[in-house]
Amino acid sequence: MQRRASGVLLHVTSLPSRYGIGDFGPGARAFVRFLAKAAQSYWQILPLTPTSTFIGNSPYSSDSAFAINPLLLSPEQLVADGWLDAADIASPATCNLSRADHAAAEVLKDRLVDLAFARAKERLDGDVGFREFCREQAGWLDDYALFRVAKARQGGAGWADWPVALRDREPGAIDALRHEAKDALDRVRFGQYLAFGQWRSLRRYCREHDVQLIGDLPIYVTQDSADVWSHPELFKLDSAKRPIFVAGVPPDYFSETGQRWGNPVFNWSEHSRTGFAWWLTRMGHNLALFDQVRLDHFRGFEAYWEIAATEKTAVNGRWVKAPGMELFKAMLRRFPVLPLIAEDLGVITAEVRELKAAYGFPGMKILQFAFGPDIAENRDAPHNYERNCVAYTGTHDNNTTLGWTRGEAGEAGLTSLFAYCGRELAPEEVPWECIRLCLRSAADTVVIPMQDLLCLGEGARMNMPSVAKGNWSWRVTEDQLDHGLAERLRAATEIYGRNH
Repeated sequence: MQRRASGVLLHVTSLPSRYGIGDFGPGARAFVRFLAKAAQSYWQILPLTPTSTFIGNSPYSSDSAFAINPLLLSPEQLVADGWLDAADIASPATCNLSRADHAAAEVLKDRLVDLAFARAKERLDGDVGFREFCREQAGWLDDYALFRVAKARQGGAGWADWPVALRDREPGAIDALRHEAKDALDRVRFGQYLAFGQWRSLRRYCREHDVQLIGDLPIYVTQDSADVWSHPELFKLDSAKRPIFVAGVPPDYFSETGQRWGNPVFNWSEHSRTGFAWWLTRMGHNLALFDQVRLDHFRGFEAYWEIAATEKTAVNGRWVKAPGMELFKAMLRRFPVLPLIAEDLGVITAEVRELKAAYGFPGMKILQFAFGPDIAENRDAPHNYERNCVAYTGTHDNNTTLGWTRGEAGEAGLTSLFAYCGRELAPEEVPWECIRLCLRSAADTVVIPMQDLLCLGEGARMNMPSVAKGNWSWRVTEDQLDHGLAERLRAATEIYGRNH
């Protein structure tokens, strides 16, 4: 990320599609062409891992740190690849094209994968591509398939509540499951084979249009996941395999009581003892999927907020040191180039800045955080940006810039913004004025949320931290990705020297 360039933040679920949710199909390719027309170099997305309607559809809460969400499968691509017939996908999942319907999409995509698997399973043993995929991904895929099948057999119960033999992965119980459920296990593997195949095809399409993909790697994994079930020693769990401590952040800009995420925290001493093998595998997996990787909650690699599992909020936690220096040193030994972006928001100490600087990782700047009485010294103000950073008007956790203008900015924030710009602005003018402030800054990289390019209000917000429901559903429509917007973004990109 040493060159001067820019891109757009838009999660895959927010793409246009007739099938309930954005996916890897025609809508994704249309967006790539939009980016190319607009002279954009990057497409940033959120985690691709499986989501659950049971826990609010968050891409940061998944039952696997390695799998790809089957909801992102494109029905049209399944037909194009010969797995389905056109008649199989004739009925769309929903008529609402501006909001994602995760539940309807899940019903539809499960049915389509079931149908494709039923037709293909007799020949899968001889399918070279499928067998090679299973061999390459066996390090996580076998455990994930076992987890999904066992969970279904246990009525959806969390793995810590399974019969002890299955919970503790006793060899006899695992062998019995493998023997009894071969088709069900292959069905899980097949779904992942399709998802990875479609993602790789989309990534090739991005390369053909000179668009690089920025992925997102959450620091933590979910308790009820294949990762914790298969590697309980890597987390601080009690004898019943339940978390002793959970992760979160102390009170901050987003919440007066902090954020109690609930993820089990890492047993870093065990990670260190194994030479960080699990982390090296995870990082290699992500570097194979993306051109750049955003490390969510980078602060936690230096020290993390540990909360007793019995606490209801994040207020009564404590900072615990983490071996970030040793971890990234091990990564650099394995991967000579680490194209990482450090999400260094929140409580940032000198030690966190030292860790980021030691490996040359670019940090993040959020323009919405800049405006107030301390703007002259504020790290998020454009005149204070260093080149090696990624500047955003806002992130998926922020309000849209128009929503911020009408809400959180307040009188003091708007007064500061107007003074910085040298004139008063109508609310509808603020998003593009902020876009231009980022584009003309010294930051090597600028990423703009799609909602801000469209000047959308709070109703288009992607996520409200600490709110469990109603998030992750906004979608862009086909008509919004128009030629005029692409030309406007191209002009702004070129005048500030960020074009290809």
